[in-house]
Amino acid sequence: MKLYTVAILGATGAVGQEMIKVLQERNFPVGKLIPLASARSAGKKLLFKGEEVTIEEACDTAFEGVDIVLGAAENDIAKRFAPAIRAAGAVFVDNSSAFRMDPKVPLIVPEVNPEDVSWHNGIISNPNCSTIITLTAVNALNSLSPIRTMTASTYQAVSGAGAGGPIELQNEVDALAKGEKYEPKVFSHQIAFNLIPQIGGEAYEGYTSEEMKMQNEGRKIMHLPELAVSCTCVRVPVMRSHSISVSCHFDVPVTVEQVREVIANAPGCKLVDDLANKQYPMPLDTSDQDLVFVGRIRPDLTDPNGICLWCCGDQVRKGAATNAVQIAELLVK
Repeated sequence: MKLYTVAILGATGAVGQEMIKVLQERNFPVGKLIPLASARSAGKKLLFKGEEVTIEEACDTAFEGVDIVLGAAENDIAKRFAPAIRAAGAVFVDNSSAFRMDPKVPLIVPEVNPEDVSWHNGIISNPNCSTIITLTAVNALNSLSPIRTMTASTYQAVSGAGAGGPIELQNEVDALAKGEKYEPKVFSHQIAFNLIPQIGGEAYEGYTSEEMKMQNEGRKIMHLPELAVSCTCVRVPVMRSHSISVSCHFDVPVTVEQVREVIANAPGCKLVDDLANKQYPMPLDTSDQDLVFVGRIRPDLTDPNGICLWCCGDQVRKGAATNAVQIAELLVK
């Protein structure tokens, strides 16, 4: 088996750490791992397959001899190093939003559009976490009838805001239990015992940047250029795993039984849909694994051609790290 030199750009962050974990779990053919981070982390050690690996400083020359770079850094870092990665002959699988809507860059969810890996030119983008989870859940419905519109509400865990999100939630809970105040630093408002109906800045007609990703990225990934999506993104006091309520609308009626059958057989999905026995997708059940749980499937009472469902998935894993590693697996195939 051929082995590959794999670099992790942003190796010390939550997603970078998860990428290293997933590479090990899925037995990706890594011959050499090169963890890259800022100068302040260079020289520190981390474990990979039971051996210590030294973190190196990210710089233009760090990508020489690398086959695949998994990006877990912010947009500015991705843009800064993309030219050097391509010049080194490596393929950059980038988790930031820097290149997602570039028409020359594939945007891939392996369960949805694996064929798009064939036309990359050195960069492949990993979609937004909520987009990945939602499209993994609903893509199979296109086999019944093309999805024309979606109405979605996302309930996004605090870990989606980075490593500081869960710390802030826990600190607020602890402070409130003692009757103390805690000044929010990560979020714009207190998140403990609260909901914040804004993720991202305003992008279009009162919709935030996070909300527009569901439509814009969904069109590109599912090859549905006319897809229209109204999305509301909400930060919730949950540590891990995003949840999404979705109504899909088709050209023709589809039945609940049809939807259950295709989702039960869809790659990356697990049907959990038994209301009578209180079985449905929940964040606690979907955390630290890679399947998207789908349930609460029912007719849309406002549209005879509509179906409503609820899905949950781990946004650090399937919504980021695992999806990137799955793209790398497509590359080596």
